[in-house]
Amino acid sequence: MKRFAFLLGSLLAFASQPILAQMDASIKLNEVMTQNESSLIDEYGARNAWLEIANISHSTYNIRGMYITTDRSVLDKKMSVPERVSRMSQIPNGDERTNLSGRQLIVLQLGSQPAQGSLHLSVKVNATSPTWIALYNGNATQLIDSVTVPVLGADQSFARIANNGTAADWEIKSADRVTPGIQNQTVVSESKIEKFKREDPYGFGMALMAMGIVFFCLALLWITFTLFGMLMRHMDTAKKVAHQQPIKPITKTVEMTMEVGHKTGIMLKEGLNTKGIDKEVYMAVIGLALRQYEDDIHDVESGVITIKPKDTGWDDEYSQMTHLHEAFIPTKHNAPNIPTTPELH
Repeated sequence: MKRFAFLLGSLLAFASQPILAQMDASIKLNEVMTQNESSLIDEYGARNAWLEIANISHSTYNIRGMYITTDRSVLDKKMSVPERVSRMSQIPNGDERTNLSGRQLIVLQLGSQPAQGSLHLSVKVNATSPTWIALYNGNATQLIDSVTVPVLGADQSFARIANNGTAADWEIKSADRVTPGIQNQTVVSESKIEKFKREDPYGFGMALMAMGIVFFCLALLWITFTLFGMLMRHMDTAKKVAHQQPIKPITKTVEMTMEVGHKTGIMLKEGLNTKGIDKEVYMAVIGLALRQYEDDIHDVESGVITIKPKDTGWDDEYSQMTHLHEAFIPTKHNAPNIPTTPELH
C-alpha cells in the first residue's frame, strides 16, 4: 500500500510540473528603481530601492515562496540548492498581497529588513553599477525571469515597455513617469524604420510590399495605354467617316440622274418633233451622257456602299429602239434624200 501511494504521489508531482512551469511563466519583473531619493516611501518613512512584479496572465497566482537575488553566482548549475538559497531572499508567506490576481502588480522593498514587513527583502542593490536581478521559483532551481538594470539617475526607473511580458524591451523612465504599483505608462521613442526592422527582421514584408507596388504600377500603365489606344481608334474612325462624306455622293447622284433624264427628255421631244433624228447621233448623245454620269459618280464614290452590277438589258438595241425602227421605216414617199449608212448591230 505504501508503495502504491509513493508511486501515485510521484506521478502527480511529475504531471504537475508543466502546469507549474506555465504558471511561473506568467510572473514577470516589471519595473526597478535602484536609487530612490524622492519616490516611493515605505510604512516606516524610508526610501528604499524597489522592485515591481507583474502577473501578466488573467489567472490568479500566488508568488509566495519565490526567490529574488542580485547574485549572478546562482547561475552555476553545479551549485547545490542550499547554497543557492543562501544567496537569495525569499518572498515570505502569510501576506494576501502576494496572491496576485490577473494583471495585478506588487512592489517589493529591496535592501531592507525583513522584520519590517513581509514585502521587505534583504536583497543587496548597488546603485553605482549595473545590477542583475533574477526571479526564481519556490524550489530555487528554475529561473523565471531576470533583467540587468543599468546605472540609473536619482528617482529614475528601468521598466518593461507597456507591461509587455512576452518581449525583452525595457526603457529608462524619468522621475515624472515612474509608476510603482500601477501599469506602466511608456512612450515608445523608436522611429518607424526601427519599428519596421523589428517587426520584419528578414525583409519578407518589404519584399511583398515592393512587389505589390511594382505590379500595381504595371497594371495602372496597362489600363492607361489600353484606354488611350481605344480613344485613338475611335478618333481615327470618326475622322474617316467625316472625310468620306456619305451624303455628298448621294446628293451628286440624284443631281446627275435628274440632269441626264432632263437632257434625254429634251432629245426625245426634239426627235419626235422633227421625226428625222439620226439614231446614231441619238445613241451617241445618250452614251456620252451615261459615260459622263458614270465618271462623275465614280469620282465621288465613298467606298463604303458598293453597288453590284446587274444586267437589266437596258442597252439592248433591239428592245430599246423597236418603236423607232417602226416609226421611221423609210418608204418611197417619205424617205429623205440622205446617203445610206451600214446597219448597226
